[in-house]
Amino acid sequence: MKIAKFPRDIATCVAGYLRDGDLDGVVSMFHPDCQIYFPPGAPASHGLEGARAAFKQFIEMRPILKSTVTSEVINDDTALLQADWSIESPDGTTIAQGQSTEVARKLASGGWGYFIDCPNGPPRT
Repeated sequence: MKIAKFPRDIATCVAGYLRDGDLDGVVSMFHPDCQIYFPPGAPASHGLEGARAAFKQFIEMRPILKSTVTSEVINDDTALLQADWSIESPDGTTIAQGQSTEVARKLASGGWGYFIDCPNGPPRT
């Protein structure tokens, strides 16, 4: 099992699990109390079951996630991240892309996981 040693490593771990078709691995990169704001405009998904539902549609195609962290601020067991990302099909076709904002927290495993995941930036209120 991959562990994100730093918050900026979470996306790299998620990318590896997606490429391998490992949904349980993807879910392991999320905090048990996480919130995921995807797709845009939809209500937040909550917890590990929400993470599972959000990624289930992508697993079978084994997409390629590319992510470049543009900002990482760490305060004890919490971090704020921003990144530019894209998801491509195995043939290289871009499926989705955006600029994310995430809050990460330390997990029981000792690694880091997403606590608040906003792939298209924070939702508008």
